[in-house]
Amino acid sequence: MSTVLPPRIRTYTPWLSRCERRLADIVGEGRPIVSEPARETLVAGGKRLRPLLVYCCAGPTESGEAGVTSAAAAVELVHMATLVHDDVLDDADLRRGQPTVLNRHGRERAIVTGDHLFALAFGELAAAGSTDAVSVLAQASLDLSQGEIAQAARTRDLNLGVDDYLDRVRLKTAALFTAACRLGSQLGASTRASALLSEFGHLIGVAFQIFDDILDVTGTADATGKARGADLRDGTVTLPMILAMRDDPSVTEPIARAMRGEGLEETCDLLSGHSGTGAAREEALRLVGRARQIATSGDLGAADGAALAEIADGVVDRYA
Repeated sequence: MSTVLPPRIRTYTPWLSRCERRLADIVGEGRPIVSEPARETLVAGGKRLRPLLVYCCAGPTESGEAGVTSAAAAVELVHMATLVHDDVLDDADLRRGQPTVLNRHGRERAIVTGDHLFALAFGELAAAGSTDAVSVLAQASLDLSQGEIAQAARTRDLNLGVDDYLDRVRLKTAALFTAACRLGSQLGASTRASALLSEFGHLIGVAFQIFDDILDVTGTADATGKARGADLRDGTVTLPMILAMRDDPSVTEPIARAMRGEGLEETCDLLSGHSGTGAAREEALRLVGRARQIATSGDLGAADGAALAEIADGVVDRYA
């Protein structure tokens, strides 16, 4: 999302500020051994896209309700927890241009901090008294763990197919976007509207991850806040790689070498200009287009379709 908010999204600034204050209160709880790195993770920033989805799917009328802010905060806490744990698994030094919890405090403290953030998320929803909301977030958390397992099981597997990749992304990334939309839509949306909003979240989540995978090879550390070629270094096979190898088998060997730590920058340059990366971008744009059709369908009940359309546009702007 752009740092300059589009006009419709800008109307949600008061609610996002309320969510930010609630997050600060929540992560301040507990012993310093976990509250300190949790607070560092929060102040490192982020787009707060998932809380924004909660508010927009609830719509302007319901956004001021305390339960909406609890749901928005809980979704972001789960996202923060996954980032901390992902950095442990990836042995990452930087996140959003700042040292990771792993870098600052070590492996054991990072794992405990991630666990702490997960617990805080469910505590927040439980205190709000919504068993349905707890169920939605619990399923998303299970999906996240399954996605992480699926990714680990296929590390450096250059035979990974498009369907396998998309299934992993559905679990590891899109599940939390979908959950955010479902949590927002629980406040009075019809069954049809809730299903459409869930589909919107799924489409945006998958597109977001594809664009993120593209940025991994086309971006810079200054632009992305993490080292270029992190996926290659970690052995995570992504859609740009899959499509490049499918269309041009000669790319397979440079990718394999990069995953062994040889010629990482050169392979990033190769993939950056490759037609496979262009095809991955076209797929992401197709998904965003479908999401935008949902946002502008007029079938979303109380949800703010105009704001959701701006979110869809913002996912593309992030790549541009």
